[in-house]
Amino acid sequence: MMATGRPDSLPRALYIHIPFCAVRCPYCDFNTYAGLEGQFDAYTDALEVEVRQAGARLGRPSISTIFIGGGTPTVMPPPLLARVLNACHETFDLAPDAEITSEANPGTVDQAHFLALRAMGVNRLSMGVQSLDDAELRWLGRIHSANEAVDAHTAARSAGFSNINLDLMFGLPGQDPVTWQHTLARAASLGPEHLSLYSLTVEHGTPLAGRVRRGQVAAPDDDLAADLYLSAGDLLARHGYVQYEISNWARDEGIGNREQGIGSASCGRGDNTTTLVSTPCSLLPNPSFACRHNLVYWRDEPYLGFGAGAHSYDGRRRRWNVKPVPAYIGRIRQGRSPEAGGENIDTRLAQGETMMLGLRLVLEGVANARFQARFGMTLDEVFGVEIAALTRRGLLEQIDGHLRLTPQGRLLGNQVFAEFLACRA
Repeated sequence: MMATGRPDSLPRALYIHIPFCAVRCPYCDFNTYAGLEGQFDAYTDALEVEVRQAGARLGRPSISTIFIGGGTPTVMPPPLLARVLNACHETFDLAPDAEITSEANPGTVDQAHFLALRAMGVNRLSMGVQSLDDAELRWLGRIHSANEAVDAHTAARSAGFSNINLDLMFGLPGQDPVTWQHTLARAASLGPEHLSLYSLTVEHGTPLAGRVRRGQVAAPDDDLAADLYLSAGDLLARHGYVQYEISNWARDEGIGNREQGIGSASCGRGDNTTTLVSTPCSLLPNPSFACRHNLVYWRDEPYLGFGAGAHSYDGRRRRWNVKPVPAYIGRIRQGRSPEAGGENIDTRLAQGETMMLGLRLVLEGVANARFQARFGMTLDEVFGVEIAALTRRGLLEQIDGHLRLTPQGRLLGNQVFAEFLACRA
């Protein structure tokens, strides 16, 4: 049975994949390639064609966000990115206040580059800083130093960016908690509107996975990562950031520090265990600088992806493009679809994915009214047994018609998500 109940399958967001990097990081398993500068122009031509064909096919739907990701979009000359964005403007109905994000890595940008991004309409930056410790940056294979990352943030501000995200990574093998706190404090002192914190994972097929397998480096320690994660939440809350998603914190314009509405969390390692305390409270809205593009994903709403390996989703079917850059360019040139495959999403899977994605939103969670409007059934009618069991374990709570993770549940999110995906009929 196909997924039903979605009132509108037209996309609300566009994702543009730029699969190029100056250097490929040893932990990365994204569809990215270094040394393909000679493909930049042909790839841009192909992107323009794919964007224009999709906009015409769908009848110029309204779009509220665009995200240019990678890879490292800023290794591409700005005029090429401008051509792709211009195609989006001409073939889609972009909202006047559309959020247009570009990823950018320190070491590939300067103030002139940021000014060019602003001129083409980019109004949000997501910068891959990862660490503000030079030794950690070298271990991660990054091409920038800590000071260069700070300088890039300063240059972006000078170019007029008032909405900046910094990506940071924790859970490196043997990572010093003091170093992590220094990175967080220095990052927060810069005053970015948004921070994304990701635990290092060893992905199959990456150089890092090979080093771990050969015993050259230790595998990440889950207990250490949990402690670093909890300490980050405490520090960022003191700096006025609101956690609205498992890995994401943002400022709330005009409000400053506010009660996060998700209780408090503390961590003690005296007995190598973690203790969490959850305080019931009322539901609070997401902070104003929450990433609007990613909210589309977490709310399981339709989106379109363009480029090599990009994914699209209309609520009923998920599809993806061919990954190799030459194959993607070749198909577009031949007038063929770049689609490599896809899967139909039946109702039960759609319900489980709605839970898995929505529960990542630690303030909003999954709204019963939204779930019922889409599927014609309440959360309890579909997942009553699972919700009751997870609530008894202290991993879920229901507040004002929303189901969400408790602080303890955030640490065990994958276990919670599995319960909803495992109970397919």
